Amino acid sequence: MHKIRLLIAAVLLAASPAAFAVDGYSFEYGKSDSGNASVNLYRLGMQWDWNKKLVEFGDWHLGGFWDVNVGYWDNKSPFQTGGYSTSSIAEIGVTPTFRVQQNTISGIAPYAELAVGFHFLSKTFVGAQRQFGSSFQFGDHVGAGVRFGDKGQFDIGYRYQHLSNGGIKAPNQGINYNIVRLQYHF
Repeated sequence: MHKIRLLIAAVLLAASPAAFAVDGYSFEYGKSDSGNASVNLYRLGMQWDWNKKLVEFGDWHLGGFWDVNVGYWDNKSPFQTGGYSTSSIAEIGVTPTFRVQQNTISGIAPYAELAVGFHFLSKTFVGAQRQFGSSFQFGDHVGAGVRFGDKGQFDIGYRYQHLSNGGIKAPNQGINYNIVRLQYHF
């Protein structure tokens, strides 16, 4: 039932009038590094550029974008008594992302980014290994990558992301992911 609600939310988001102004699409794959929780992350996202240079310094500037995504956490964690857990999670996230990048994107253009966003989970646990306390989670990440292509339309990057509820409700074990991200910019 949670997967159906997540799919409906994704379709409504993609069909909204604002979706026609989308500046990019992304796919992310991540793997947890949180103790004995072996969780694979798959995410699809849409991005809307702020189209502002918040701070300029030489040939570089600080800008950003909104990142809206839907994801699936595929839990393959072993039970302590043998066997594997199949308790997986669906998520929806909204993240304002700050990015330091070159003013003119040509050739291979490196960037660095930092963000804190909001995520809503379909469950408050992933197997017996991770208890999140609430469906609402903060998702902060640091990342780096490169844009390339004739118009800088391709983007490949790495993110280290931590999700937890910030102590709103116990237990607050959180989870960390190492993520590879592919994006296409329009």
